[in-house]
Amino acid sequence: MPRTARIVLPNYPHHVVQRGHNKQVVFAAANDFEHYLADLQELKTAFDVKVYAFCLMTNHVYLLLAPGDSASGLGQLMKSLAGRMTRRRNKLEGRSGTLWESRYKSSVVQTDTYLLACSRYIELNPMRAKIVQRAPDYPWSSLHLRFNESPVDNWLDESPALNELGTTPTERLARYASFMEQEIPSSELQLLRGALQRGQLTGNARFTDEVEEITGLRITQRTRGRPTK
Repeated sequence: MPRTARIVLPNYPHHVVQRGHNKQVVFAAANDFEHYLADLQELKTAFDVKVYAFCLMTNHVYLLLAPGDSASGLGQLMKSLAGRMTRRRNKLEGRSGTLWESRYKSSVVQTDTYLLACSRYIELNPMRAKIVQRAPDYPWSSLHLRFNESPVDNWLDESPALNELGTTPTERLARYASFMEQEIPSSELQLLRGALQRGQLTGNARFTDEVEEITGLRITQRTRGRPTK
C-alpha cells in the first residue's frame, strides 16, 4: 500500500507520535528519559522547532511541535532525536539495529480550535494508562515541567493557545489546570487519535480549505467536529 504524503507546514503546530520498533521498550531507565529530553531541549534550538508539549512513555513518545520558517526542521529534529537514542541504547545493550518504527506519524493542528485539546491529550496519557493518579506527578511530561519547575528551568515554548488564557503566567497556568480537569468527550479523543494515526489534519473544514490553499493539494480525508470548550 503506498504511503500517504505527509503534510508539514512551517510555523504550524504538529501532533507527532513515534513508537518503538515492534513496540519494544525505548526508555528502560530514568537516564534514558533524561537523555532524550536533554536532546530535545538542545535540538529544538538547533533546528528552530518550538516544543509546546510532550509525553515520553516506555515505548513511544508524543510531541506537539511547531517548525519555524523551514518545514524541514521538523523532520531533521525527529531524525536526530531517533538517531541519538538508537545509538545510546545499542551501545548500552551491545547490539545493533533499529530502535524505532521507520516513520513517525504527524498531524498538522488547527491552532485556534484544537491546540489546547491536543496538548491536554498528550499530557493526560499517563493517567489514561493508569500509571499515575495525577497527571502532573508523571515526571516525563511537559505538564510536570509546567507545574513543578521554576520558570527559569521551564524550557517549553508557550503555545499561542496557552498564551490566550490570561495576561500573566500565573493566570494562564491556573486556567490551563482547570481545563485539564474537565471531562474529555470520547468524540474528542477519537478525533485526535484518528487524525494522528491516519496522518489527517486536526482541524475543521475551514482549516482544511486553508491548508489546501497553502499546499495546492486536494485533501480528500477531512476530520469532523470540534473539541468541547
